[in-house]
Amino acid sequence: MIASHYAEPLDCKIAAPSALHGAPSDEANMIRALQAVEPFAMLDDSLGWAWGYAGEERRVGYVRSDAVGD
Repeated sequence: MIASHYAEPLDCKIAAPSALHGAPSDEANMIRALQAVEPFAMLDDSLGWAWGYAGEERRVGYVRSDAVGD
């Protein structure tokens, strides 16, 4: 496998209860609910949505940017 671009995840925490979505939209399917202080490894943050993987099982999806804390 050749990867020409690799993003190092930024280790964050979920700041407030929110939903992990399959796409950057409130109407997109919800993968699972996220609780405050759960780990979130952020790979991208644009247009009000953060993309990364969440929780101990590292599910990949989108969460509203304002739900992600340091």
